Amino acid sequence: MKFKVNKSSLSGTIPIPGSKSHTIRALAFALLARGESLIERPLFSTDTESCLSMIQQLGAKVKKEGDNWRVTGTGGKILVPDDVIDVGNSGTSLYIGIGLAALADGSTVFTGDHQIRSRPSQNLLLAINHLGGNAFSTRKNGKPPVVVSGPIAGGGTTLEAVTSQYLSSLLIALPCAPRDSVIDVTKLNEQPYVDMTMAWMEKLGVYCENRDYRQFLIKGGQRYRSFSEAIPADFSAAVFFMSAAAITGSELVLEGLDYNDSQGDREVANILKKMGADVKVDKRRTVIKGKKLTGGVFDLNDIPDSLPSLAVAACFAEGETRLVNVPQARLKETDRISVMCAELSKLGADIQELPDGLVIKGKSSGLSGGRVNGHYDHRVVMALAVGGLACEGGLEVDTAEASAITFPDFFDLMKTAGADITKEE
Repeated sequence: MKFKVNKSSLSGTIPIPGSKSHTIRALAFALLARGESLIERPLFSTDTESCLSMIQQLGAKVKKEGDNWRVTGTGGKILVPDDVIDVGNSGTSLYIGIGLAALADGSTVFTGDHQIRSRPSQNLLLAINHLGGNAFSTRKNGKPPVVVSGPIAGGGTTLEAVTSQYLSSLLIALPCAPRDSVIDVTKLNEQPYVDMTMAWMEKLGVYCENRDYRQFLIKGGQRYRSFSEAIPADFSAAVFFMSAAAITGSELVLEGLDYNDSQGDREVANILKKMGADVKVDKRRTVIKGKKLTGGVFDLNDIPDSLPSLAVAACFAEGETRLVNVPQARLKETDRISVMCAELSKLGADIQELPDGLVIKGKSSGLSGGRVNGHYDHRVVMALAVGGLACEGGLEVDTAEASAITFPDFFDLMKTAGADITKEE
């Protein structure tokens, strides 16, 4: 499928859907909890459906009730699945699932689509082995398909968390292991997502000691409480509308965003404000109005998912923008640093790769139109489509169906805001 996008002026109020990161964590904790949990207003997307299927294979019982999910958990007693778990395109489900499966008394096989089968997992697999499990890659390359055998006992391990999801996976699972555990962290990217995991743990009566993000002490034999929680709105989805307003000179009202939440991508509002956009926050309403943008230097280590949309915004900002300290963006569904450089170059951008980011020399005229490849990467597809809203001559983005992985309402909400965007099979 293709998105065809023409220059547009936007307006209106956009309800931001639920957070993918919170939804997947809620499903994992509901699986581990005793009794019945209610997840209100979760994100409905390909990724979260993959996670929903995964927890059912690991022993959860799920009822869909309108916009809510009711989950009966296992009390930490994870079942060995009857079949291979296919996580589709969901890297978060893969990594968190590896930790969950390590609690089962038996073996679980994880696979996924072609992008998942290129996702590095070796550091997490090694940690599982140190903790009493047996985990390995079937192709001996540290990538899925992977086999995870448990149950882990606990103990000590050292972890290089090039993605925070490795650490979140262990933090979620280890309280249910019989022994106490110590994780020594030699590297940690995306710290806010670890904060998100720990906030959920504390809310559900499970604790660990965080020693300045360098060491985590987890007491074994704990149990998660069941819960009833509404999923916060997704800043990772909102950034596309923030960037769209910023580069088109439009005003949009984004509903539902809670800036007290732990999601790292809330920082995008501040970055766009520093670049010149007018951003006002009133309770859970964010009003963003595009004005003349200027470049700057922005550290994206905490917010790698924002790189594609901010790269597009930087093309419309006067002067040089440096998006730095985000090498893990190369380890996502695609190498997003390389992909965004290649695709924006097709549209006339003055852009260069760094080992850990991008340098973009923007201009008020922004980008020219043309055809670009979304590489089946949902965030790349949506970011490029946003760029088309300010391009002269129109833009065509292929593999647009990938947007449903995390934001199935992207197209409809853009139309609601007045975007001149169409689908073509």
